Amino acid sequence: MSDTGSPPSATSLRAHLSTALATRFGIDTRALAALRISLGLLLLVDLLLRARSLVAFYTDAGVFPRTLLYEQYPTLSQMSIHPLSGAAWFQALLFLLAGLCALSLLLGYRTRLAVLLSFVLLVSLHARNPDVLNGGDSVLRRLLFWGLFLPLGERWSLDALRRSEARRERIAGIASAALLVQVVLVYSVNAVFKLRGDLWLDGEAVRYVLNLQQLTVLLGDTLAQFPALLRAFGWLWLAMVVASPLLLLLTGRLRTAFVSLFVGMHLGMFLTMRIGLFPLVSIAALLVFLPSSAWNRAAARLSGPAESAATRLGVPAGLDRLRSDGTPRVAASQRVAALRRWGARVVPAVVAVLLAAILVWNALAVGFVSMPGRGEPALDPADHTWNMFAPHPPTSDGWYVAPGELRSGKRVDAYYLSSPVGDERPDTLEMYPSSRWRKYLVDAYWSGDEDVQREFAGYLCDRWNEKREGELRSVTVSYVEQPTRFDGPEPTERVELVRYNCSSGA
Repeated sequence: MSDTGSPPSATSLRAHLSTALATRFGIDTRALAALRISLGLLLLVDLLLRARSLVAFYTDAGVFPRTLLYEQYPTLSQMSIHPLSGAAWFQALLFLLAGLCALSLLLGYRTRLAVLLSFVLLVSLHARNPDVLNGGDSVLRRLLFWGLFLPLGERWSLDALRRSEARRERIAGIASAALLVQVVLVYSVNAVFKLRGDLWLDGEAVRYVLNLQQLTVLLGDTLAQFPALLRAFGWLWLAMVVASPLLLLLTGRLRTAFVSLFVGMHLGMFLTMRIGLFPLVSIAALLVFLPSSAWNRAAARLSGPAESAATRLGVPAGLDRLRSDGTPRVAASQRVAALRRWGARVVPAVVAVLLAAILVWNALAVGFVSMPGRGEPALDPADHTWNMFAPHPPTSDGWYVAPGELRSGKRVDAYYLSSPVGDERPDTLEMYPSSRWRKYLVDAYWSGDEDVQREFAGYLCDRWNEKREGELRSVTVSYVEQPTRFDGPEPTERVELVRYNCSSGA
């Protein structure tokens, strides 16, 4: 017998440590199911929103033809199947295929294959036009990538109805840890950049954002009238991203409360800022942090006839092991079992290497680790990191005007497809047709890329000649910049970007 006052054994310490790690880095299978459903819905919504500008962004008749893609992104373009054709029908076909894969993911049918195909098609779509991407696209890619190594179809799926294996309550391993760490990295790296900006430390960053008409929607204009409240929100958000590692360290109700706070802030972003699907993608990513106790409480509230009906949808044990003639599928099941055993040994090692690479990449991005070798790297991590509105947000608004001249000599505005031409600030929804158009056009101005600007001018010529009477002879594309001033007038400056001859393309 051991003395009750003796120190704990090494075995008990290892068991305690294992339990602590599993509690913090494990994921409830219901959370994985919720993530899968969210990803399927987000992919479908994303495709529908992109389809509105399918010709403009993804065909040779748009603002980013394949010739410009090959010139600007020679390596990245090789990762995409979308440039195989510049025709609209081909892009529409790929959109339809991606939609079917997203629907399969949503329903949990052939889940792992659906995740793989959705990931491949999403990477291909993003590589076709990198100039319209935002932080939400990057997070969505990573969620799908880490989802490849996790059983997203374990619960609430058509795949679950076809299986007879007992359902696991939680998944704890290197793959679950990688997904959780990835989400925390988004916040913590962003926090490092925000701490380097005076506007965030002064509490003025959110106020600047909500005073930009190009970014503000819905409740944003109302909140912009309360600077003290915006200052409080700014400091709160900065404190939250700095403390984001607590998403991993906290457990139980404290973790649920912290996750809920993040979800609430992202909902606030969705209701005030025009930043695409980023807030909704972030909320989907946060679902995996909810502990089993939170899902148990939700299940208890939703229990009843609906839950009983779901239970009756089960498949008789052993049914999936029979052939159509009722004989056992022994050989097939043995091969599957052997493949799973091989995967169980190899996949964790692969995921561990990938997770280490992600950690090093982010350390390079924030400057904690120096890039090895001499000279400028071909791919700079600092250019591909989580620096949204950091180290400081934009402090000037801006919009486009594109006065053009018809063959008849009449002056028109080729951007707004109207006759009057002026520098007056348009309504928010008139400035840019969508958040992707805003991303593309604002970057076209700030980058100073003449090739991008000329392609846009050519697109305006083609669009006018297709939709309006009178042939457009020439167009001058300009950007009107308006710095934000809280205590005085906001002057505008009109910057001419390109003069374009619609006939010669010069």
